[in-house]
Amino acid sequence: MKFFYSRVFIKQLFLATIIFSLVVLTSIVFLFFYTNQTSRVVVPNLVGLSLNEIDEVINERNLRYEIIDSSFFNQDFDKNTVIEQIPIANKEVKKNRKIYLTTNPSSYGDVILPNIIQLTKRNAVSTLSALELEIGEFIYEDNIGKDMVLGVEFEGESIESGSLIPKKSILNLILGNGKK
Repeated sequence: MKFFYSRVFIKQLFLATIIFSLVVLTSIVFLFFYTNQTSRVVVPNLVGLSLNEIDEVINERNLRYEIIDSSFFNQDFDKNTVIEQIPIANKEVKKNRKIYLTTNPSSYGDVILPNIIQLTKRNAVSTLSALELEIGEFIYEDNIGKDMVLGVEFEGESIESGSLIPKKSILNLILGNGKK
């Protein structure tokens, strides 16, 4: 027990504490400069810009970017423009940081028209709405099945089930009016 209170032990403990503190402090300072903590750049707002405009803005600020295509077409933005970015605008990042950009696709995707013949108007409308298809007019023909789907028109022409059509297309439904 006397050893812990001896001059030699206290001197060695003090020396070890100083050396440990210097190593930790040197490591922190080295890592601070090695990881470029001193060079920060503010991320610009790229939402709504086209791909050509992005190159100029990104290169001015010593940043990099990667394009991520969106599978959902957003009507609020033009084709091939940025609809989302990570990190968000006005955030400080290090130089040469990669910005991830989600772009609006050039068109809606295509969907397969389901078989809605002989379904009720209500079921057909909900099925088509789930596929992001829009309903135009309801055309009634003489048929005993009231509000029963008899056919589908796209751009003025009758189309069959299984046809590929773009999302957001406007379809006219031919329905029965309940009369013979």
